[in-house]
Amino acid sequence: MSFPEPTATAAFLLVVGLLLVTSALFSRASARFGVPVFLLFLCIGMLAGSEGIGGIAFEDYRFAFRLGTLSLVLILFDGGLNTPLPSVRRVLPAASALATAGVLATALLVAAAARLLGFPWMLALLLGAVVSSTDAAAVFSVLRASGIQLKRRVGATLEVESGINDPMAVILTAALVDASLGRGAPLGWLLAGVPLQLAIGGAVGWAIGQGGRWLLGRVRLPAGGLYAVLTLSFALLAFGAATLVRGSGFLAVYLAGLALGNGSFPYRSGLLRFHDAAAWLSHVTMFVILGLLVFPSRLMPVAGTGVVLALLLVFVARPLVVLLCLLPFRYPWRESLYVGWVGLRGAVPIILATMPVLAGVPAAEPLFHLVFFVVVVTALVPGGTVGWASRRLGLTSDEPAAPPAVLEISSLQPLDAEILAFAIAPAAAACGATIAQLPFPGGSHVMLVVRGESMLAPRGDTRIEPGDHVYVFCNSEDVPFMRLLFGRPEQS
Repeated sequence: MSFPEPTATAAFLLVVGLLLVTSALFSRASARFGVPVFLLFLCIGMLAGSEGIGGIAFEDYRFAFRLGTLSLVLILFDGGLNTPLPSVRRVLPAASALATAGVLATALLVAAAARLLGFPWMLALLLGAVVSSTDAAAVFSVLRASGIQLKRRVGATLEVESGINDPMAVILTAALVDASLGRGAPLGWLLAGVPLQLAIGGAVGWAIGQGGRWLLGRVRLPAGGLYAVLTLSFALLAFGAATLVRGSGFLAVYLAGLALGNGSFPYRSGLLRFHDAAAWLSHVTMFVILGLLVFPSRLMPVAGTGVVLALLLVFVARPLVVLLCLLPFRYPWRESLYVGWVGLRGAVPIILATMPVLAGVPAAEPLFHLVFFVVVVTALVPGGTVGWASRRLGLTSDEPAAPPAVLEISSLQPLDAEILAFAIAPAAAACGATIAQLPFPGGSHVMLVVRGESMLAPRGDTRIEPGDHVYVFCNSEDVPFMRLLFGRPEQS
C-alpha cells in the first residue's frame, strides 16, 4: 500500500487551513455589508480555484456532492436541535404548505420563465426544481449580523419552511433527472411517492430522535466528548436509515434534531455548542468546495440568462407563491410580503445542480453555472435588504438582545435542577424589587445579574431593573413559580 508523501500531505493541510482561516476572519466583513456569509465562502473558493489566484485544479462533482450532503446533514440537525417545538406546532400548517405546494409552484413558475427564454421543457423543469427551495442558514446569518430579531411567527415560519422544504426539491430534482435520461416513473407514481417519502422520512427521523433522547438519558459515558460522538451518530443514522428505506433523509435529519433538542439530556450546553461548531465548519467547507467547482470563464455565457431568471424568482415567483400559500392561514399582508421577499437560496440548489452533471444529463454543466447566478443574486438583492425590510414592515420584535455574558451548567448526568435566564421586562413581577424582597422557594437563588456590559454579583439589596438579564438556579418543580416572578425564560 502506498501513502502520499508527508510533504504533499502537509501542503494540502496548509492550503485547507489557509482557506478556513480566511473564511472565518473575513466573515466580519460579510456581516458588515449585510449579505449572507456563505457568499463570502463561495467567493473564496472561486479565488482559490484553477482560474483564480490560488490555481487549485478541482472538478470532482462526485466528491462535492458527497461532502455537500454530509454538510447539509450536520446543518439541518443543528437547526432541528435549536428549534423550539411550540414554534413548530404554531406554524407547521403554513410552513408545510410552503415546503410542498410552494416548492412545486415555484419550480413550475421558474420553469415557465426559462421556457420563455428558450430552454427545452425538460431542462427548464429541471432548473426550476433545483432552485425551488430556500436556505435557513442564509436567512438567519443575515438577521444575526444585522442584530434584527423578528416577531416569533414570522421567524418561525421562515425557519421551519427552510428546514423542511429541501426534501421536496430533492425528490423533484431526482425525478426530473431520471426523466431526462428516459427512465422516469409514471406521473401517478411520482404524485403518490412524494408524500410517501416525506411520511417515511418523518417517521424514521422522529423515531431516531426520540430513541436518542431515551438512550442519552440512560447511558453513562466516561467522557463528555463521547456524547458528541453519540449525538452525531443519530444525525447520520437518521439520514442513512430513512434514505435506504426510500424516505426523505433530509427531513429525517431535521426531525431527529427537533425531537432530540426538545428534551433534556446530559451535557446539553456542551453538545449544542459542538453541533453549532460542526454546522459552521460544514458551511465553510461546503461553500469553499462548491466555489472551487465554479469556473469564471464558464459563467459569462450564461450570465445574462442567470440574472434574468434570478430576478424573476426574487420579484415574481417567490412572492406570488408565498402570498397564495399563506392566504388560507390568514397571515397579514406585511408578513406574507416579508416571507416572500426573504427567500434566499444557498447550499441546496448548488448541490442539487451537481446531480444532473453526475447523471450525464445533456447541458448539465451550463445549468450548474446558471444556478450559481440564482444563488448570488438572491443573496445580494433580498439578502442585502433583510434588516431594512424587517424595520420597514414593522416585523421586528421588541424582545431584548442576547446578553454579552451567558451562565450555564454542563453535567454528564441528568439533574433535577435548572439554571434559567430571564430578560426583565417592566411588567415583570420582580421588576423594581430587591432580591431580598422576592419570595423564593427553598433552594432557589439568583446566581448572576447582567446589566448592560456589567456583571453583578447578586446580594440581598440588589434591585432588579428593566433590561436586566437575571440567571436563577431552581429546582425543576419551581420553574412555573419562577416564570410568574420573572416572565418567560430566554431561549438558550
